[in-house]
Amino acid sequence: MTRYPRALAALAAACVLMGAAAASAAGVAPPSVPLPAPPWAPPTSPLSSPIAPLRALALFVAPAAPWAAGHRGIDLAAARGGTVLSPAAGVVSHSGTVVDRGVVSIDHGGGVVSSLEPVAHAPPAGTRVGRGEPVGEVGAGTGHCAPATCVHWGVRVHGSYVDPLDLLEGFGPVVLLPLEGGAALGAPGRPDGAAGSDGPGRPEAAVS
Repeated sequence: MTRYPRALAALAAACVLMGAAAASAAGVAPPSVPLPAPPWAPPTSPLSSPIAPLRALALFVAPAAPWAAGHRGIDLAAARGGTVLSPAAGVVSHSGTVVDRGVVSIDHGGGVVSSLEPVAHAPPAGTRVGRGEPVGEVGAGTGHCAPATCVHWGVRVHGSYVDPLDLLEGFGPVVLLPLEGGAALGAPGRPDGAAGSDGPGRPEAAVS
């Protein structure tokens, strides 16, 4: 009496194996096998500030989840009509109005994309730009800092927002300095109390 259930189980297992083999032959991954996410790696060349001089009005606040509230970038003090620079060489991937302000996005390669707003007179999508090359001027949109004027700089790596200061030349990711007793002490000069990998510290943020 137990032969039939066993035979059915063996037949089902064979069908699964045949389906997986056929999917592999067709170059299609079985649906139950998740595809690995691309690795997070910093760009080979650090980014430079799109606004000079650099003065941050609000810093990056990572959201608890992709759909949750946060501040996905930093706000840089700027004057209306001032020059906005490309943080690194790349290709303009978006140039146009989003809601009520101009936005320009630059694909730097390696999965790194900068987005800047409000920006007026940005070059069209497909334009190649060099590091530090003008990509427009500070626009008249209300932006993140109304009534003050600022430029919001967001950076995505493989589609995920990261802190632009972690990729900024002279700063880099947070590194805690060990003490003799095994504790960790952040170096002075940064609001988070930690030292940059190769720089003097983060800009002070006047968050209102």
